Amino acid sequence: MTFLCISFYFKGTRFLEACAAAGNTVYLLTKKSLEDSPWPRASLKDIFYLEDDANTPKNYEDMRKGVAWLLRESKIDRIVALDDFDVEKAAYLREEFRIPGMGQTTARYFRDKLAMRIKARDAGIPVPPFSALFNNEEINHYAATVAPPWVVKPRAEASSLGIKKVHSADELWKVVNELGEKRNNYLVEQFLPGDVYHVDVISNEGEIAFCQVSKYLNTPFEVAHGGGIFRSQTVPYKGVEDEALRKLTGEVMNAFGMKFSASHTEFIRSHADGHFYFLETSSRVGGAHLAEMVEYASGINLWAEWAKLETAVATEEAYQLPTVRKDHAGILISLARYEHPDTSGFQDPEIVWRINKPHHVGFIVQSTSRERVTELLDSYAERVFHEFHASAPAPDKPSD
Repeated sequence: MTFLCISFYFKGTRFLEACAAAGNTVYLLTKKSLEDSPWPRASLKDIFYLEDDANTPKNYEDMRKGVAWLLRESKIDRIVALDDFDVEKAAYLREEFRIPGMGQTTARYFRDKLAMRIKARDAGIPVPPFSALFNNEEINHYAATVAPPWVVKPRAEASSLGIKKVHSADELWKVVNELGEKRNNYLVEQFLPGDVYHVDVISNEGEIAFCQVSKYLNTPFEVAHGGGIFRSQTVPYKGVEDEALRKLTGEVMNAFGMKFSASHTEFIRSHADGHFYFLETSSRVGGAHLAEMVEYASGINLWAEWAKLETAVATEEAYQLPTVRKDHAGILISLARYEHPDTSGFQDPEIVWRINKPHHVGFIVQSTSRERVTELLDSYAERVFHEFHASAPAPDKPSD
């Protein structure tokens, strides 16, 4: 089988390696600025480049021409998007060249935050009150009937990028007016104080084959906009959170038409009423090294299993999930004020991973005891804050 993988950010190397190891021919489409990145070139037949990652008519036409040229000599059996920002490109190419996989309509539910909220609401899945920013009267009605604070967020960004929190109708209209003609690309949603969870899944034949539920100890919004320390850990197995979010995630995947893929879905448990609300989902592996945390807890490498699943579907063979472990794991990542911080003072045997990135401190800890993971994350957060932590303004878009 021949795979065209699309990744306009440097990620997904384990997918590329596993895909090639399964006997597939693998091509990569990325952007020119990532040409010197350490892609697993031994696993790739060739790499193609666009000048940038924008979903513009020019880039779509360049992609169309490039794939048409490739198809003259090679059959492409599958196109896989490895990042949020690649989902639309992959769906367009599948539709254009009639290649099996998620089409543009379904892809929209995993990319467009307005489309996914409408779809979830219509399926009876709880969502925070929201509104599009198309119509002035509807915005005024929303502001008059839904209690602030609210967040204005882009429909097509990932994580907490581009989000603005507002506390009154005047503040809301100020942001809307500043957006100008771009307002249609945003939505407004009630800000619900609560605990945020992420559910990392592999779906096969329309059913959840693997599911790991975890809780952010500091939410991505808090980290991006408050300069905090990013932390997450697995929840107790078969507890209330685990059972409720497995069920809700299954409902989301079913409503959105997910057949087979990795996915990363986020929910919030409101402090006000204790209920879980759907926030967003994406048809890819979670970022911020959450895949590594999931692997240390479960033994399942989401990237590699996704590649095996895609291969099984393409070859019409049965996919078999490996044995799942039920350990606990947690992750902590912080910006550091030193380019190469010395973390040799952190020597607990539960440390199984350290981040290797300038101006960052990060660990993953693993244990059979969730209480031990919590203890270490709390202790490390305090130490890292005093010894290394730095903060920076929230970016408008992710870096490479």
